[in-house]
Amino acid sequence: MGNIVAIVGRPNVGKSTLFNRLTGERKAIVHDSSGVTRDRHYGECEWTGKSFTVIDTGGYVPNSSDVFEQAIVNQVNIAIQESDLLLFVVDVTNDITDLDMAFASVLRKSGKPVIIVANKTDNQMLIPQASVFYKFGFDELYTISSLSGTGTGELLDRVIELLPKEQGQPEQEVVIPKVAILGRPNVGKSSLTNTLLGNDRNIVTDVAGTTRDSIHAHYNAFGKELILIDTAGIRRKKNVSEDIEFYSVMRSLRSMEEADICVIMIDATVGMDAQDVNLFYLAHRRGKGIVMLVNKWDLVEKDTNTAKNYTQVIHSKVQPFSDFPILFISAINKQRIYDTVQKIQMVYDNRSKHISTSKLNEFVHEIMEKHPPQSKKGKHVKIKYATQLKTNYPCFVFFCNLPQYLTDAYKRYIENQLRKEFDFSGVPIKMFFRKK
Repeated sequence: MGNIVAIVGRPNVGKSTLFNRLTGERKAIVHDSSGVTRDRHYGECEWTGKSFTVIDTGGYVPNSSDVFEQAIVNQVNIAIQESDLLLFVVDVTNDITDLDMAFASVLRKSGKPVIIVANKTDNQMLIPQASVFYKFGFDELYTISSLSGTGTGELLDRVIELLPKEQGQPEQEVVIPKVAILGRPNVGKSSLTNTLLGNDRNIVTDVAGTTRDSIHAHYNAFGKELILIDTAGIRRKKNVSEDIEFYSVMRSLRSMEEADICVIMIDATVGMDAQDVNLFYLAHRRGKGIVMLVNKWDLVEKDTNTAKNYTQVIHSKVQPFSDFPILFISAINKQRIYDTVQKIQMVYDNRSKHISTSKLNEFVHEIMEKHPPQSKKGKHVKIKYATQLKTNYPCFVFFCNLPQYLTDAYKRYIENQLRKEFDFSGVPIKMFFRKK
């Protein structure tokens, strides 16, 4: 199961800059004015082979009369409640403020692990000044410059150490697949859950956002057993105004972290939008199995090529990963519902698949003979050995004489051949190329 790390602090201490640094993207707006971040941003940070979700929050200003600052305080409190670890960002170039002290008191009461991040430590002369922040009462303190990246490596090493460790499953124990049903509001997630269970387990209305929390239900029928997690609809960030909706989004993301398979539902009458694509990529980056459901298919006017054309549009939006099942269903009319369960089980089995080292190396030898990598600068690359790692989803290590000369095109060729030979439909594959 993945973990959630929240970046918190008063306004204008560099939280968004740190978020951009950790995620490697410029998703959060950065400006010298305070209060620029009003909405939450989610991203993924990967460090030393481990990954976790990062949340950028707005600046904490309690007891403010400003309506935006009031909303930010509520959302920061929710982020604190839902996170596994808190990065308390302060500005080393300024003295401790009353806001810092008030916020430190809030963090102490949370009972969550806290790391003080003394930001804007752009030169060695400023490091001694950071010791004043021990006054907050926390043991963990790291000096960094989120702008230049100085010190972030040591910080991330400690973050990985403090995050909860994944619990391995004992051998022989029957593990029930966990399936998160994700999508925008009102696409039919609760209707699908109710149809599968055969009763009205979850409230269904025409009002978008009826489901506020993530709801777990046990499905056991036709020889298939699943834990279904019906989640709140994830809207575009600009449309998330209520605190309870922010809480719903947090719980939905945590459900994704918990799940083995992500069922991403889209409305056939609306199509796949940017938020659906974001959900898809987040599930893909987290190594989750993916099944795409196009719901309300009964409301679409169809001809011979309608489903084929719809599939091509979906593939074009989520390239280069297109090896996942797409089903056109009607949750209300129970159209292709049993097919959905079969595909979920198939993807789960593919995600759990382990290829023996002998078979894997036979496969590598065959594809190298059939289509060897092109020489580069007179150098010939040879893959000498390959093995699959013991991870939650398929990860492979290829040991080469000159891994630096392997092109991205040839790596994609290897992945495509892996999928073709061993059937990893619906499952992301991660490959590492190492020097031997």
